[in-house]
Formats: sequence, structure tokens, C-alpha cells
Amino acid sequence: MPTPEYSLPDVLERMHENQHALEAAIMELTLLIESQGSIEIGGNVRGALDTIRDNAGHINQGLARLKAQ
Repeated sequence: MPTPEYSLPDVLERMHENQHALEAAIMELTLLIESQGSIEIGGNVRGALDTIRDNAGHINQGLARLKAQ
């Protein structure tokens, strides 16, 4: 059985993947909430998700630099 990688870049990459999975799950819940008429709450959540998406590019660049070292 291969030994899993626990280097900093690998751990951060998995955390980033988890962030994307949580983003998708939260969006699904947001769509449900909005379909039930809670448009204001949906808008608030979408704002938070925009922050996650904005930061994703920075995280990707940081991971690429760490892996290149």
C-alpha cells in the first residue's frame, strides 16, 4: 500500500479541494433556500461564495509556487 503524501503542498491542495466541495454543497442549499422565497438570505450566501471564488485564484497560484520549489 503506497504511503500517502503529507507535504505542505499536498495538504493545502486537499484543503483547497474541500473548499470547492463545500462551495458546491452550499450553492445547492442556497438554490433550495431561494426556491422557497428567501431571496435575501440567498444573496448573502452568494456574496460569501463570491469571496471563496475570488480567493481560489490566489490559492491556486500559491500552491503552484509551493509545488515548484
